[in-house]
Amino acid sequence: MSNELIGYLTTFVLAAFVGFEVISKVPTILHTPLMSGSNAIHGIILVGAIAIAMRATGPLQLTVGFLAVLLATINVVGGFVVTDRMLEMFKPRQQQNKPGESAQ
Repeated sequence: MSNELIGYLTTFVLAAFVGFEVISKVPTILHTPLMSGSNAIHGIILVGAIAIAMRATGPLQLTVGFLAVLLATINVVGGFVVTDRMLEMFKPRQQQNKPGESAQ
């Protein structure tokens, strides 16, 4: 392994640990704004993945670029689905009408 690859792997592992620690300390009430912010970041990542994939010259680069675009797209869509479900929890529930009453 080259020193450059070891440096990249070290940075990745440290970022994963720091990210986990930061996210695990977020109070429940702040999860929705945090998800909205992370969706914006994932959108930027998707644009970057598309830009990188467009410059691919070989089959390996094209495969990795396609994989990056695919995973970023799944991440963006999943983030919006989760955010939508979380926001649904805060909407007031509809009251059910009793028999004989008309809906207003």
